[in-house]
Amino acid sequence: MMALRGAAGPRRWLGRAFAAPGTARAPPVASAAAAPVAAWSWVRRPAGPRPLGPAARFASTQGRGPEAEGPRRRVVVVVRISSPLAWLRTRCYYLLIRLYFDPEFSVEEFTRGAKQAFSVVSQLLSQRKLDLLDGLVSSEVLNVLKEKISLLSDNHRDALAADIDAIMYTTEGDIRIYYNDDGRKFVSILMRFWYLNGANLPDEVPGETKVFQIVFGDESTKEKRHLLTANYEFQREFTEGAKPDWTITRIEHPRLLE
Repeated sequence: MMALRGAAGPRRWLGRAFAAPGTARAPPVASAAAAPVAAWSWVRRPAGPRPLGPAARFASTQGRGPEAEGPRRRVVVVVRISSPLAWLRTRCYYLLIRLYFDPEFSVEEFTRGAKQAFSVVSQLLSQRKLDLLDGLVSSEVLNVLKEKISLLSDNHRDALAADIDAIMYTTEGDIRIYYNDDGRKFVSILMRFWYLNGANLPDEVPGETKVFQIVFGDESTKEKRHLLTANYEFQREFTEGAKPDWTITRIEHPRLLE
């Protein structure tokens, strides 16, 4: 595993994003051109009830009345009905992490950091700046990505990018806790993301799988967005003395980059 190092640039930023609660998280001050990570600052949203996950998706607008002035506000709502057993199993794993590995582990802090990391890494992939991912993504995954990215069309590569404000929903997938032959301890958490992207994609993409589309506005001003998904796995070593950093060990953009 290639752990994140505390060097300048994306490595330092991602380490802060996943730091334990109470740790200072000042974003880099360098320009986006010098260090692309600086273009995405830490996003804190008001706490509130989390949806169980996405099974129905729809778009709506506000300000439809004749008295409404200015552009209508567009709202996208993502809802999912998840299995209670899967939800309970996930919470049990989080409890084990706090009991045996890190008593300060926070699901909310980890999810926010994973969301930030996904946005940064996906945009760097779209821009083909894979050299900036060294240390953020495992070397094994990077070697595979270099070949796959070079084969993508411009439109499909554009569809990889997920702006932080375009991420509609984030949820946990598989969680693994394991030891290797040397007794080193690891935790892997698979995160799933749903995001909107305006890339010019066909209605049917490779694999003959339908892509969800959301259209805003009337015929003269309509704007089409694709609702896409991505799976990113984060791994951290919890062996005593190991750096408290998470590394991305799996990247999947179904029907785009798998």
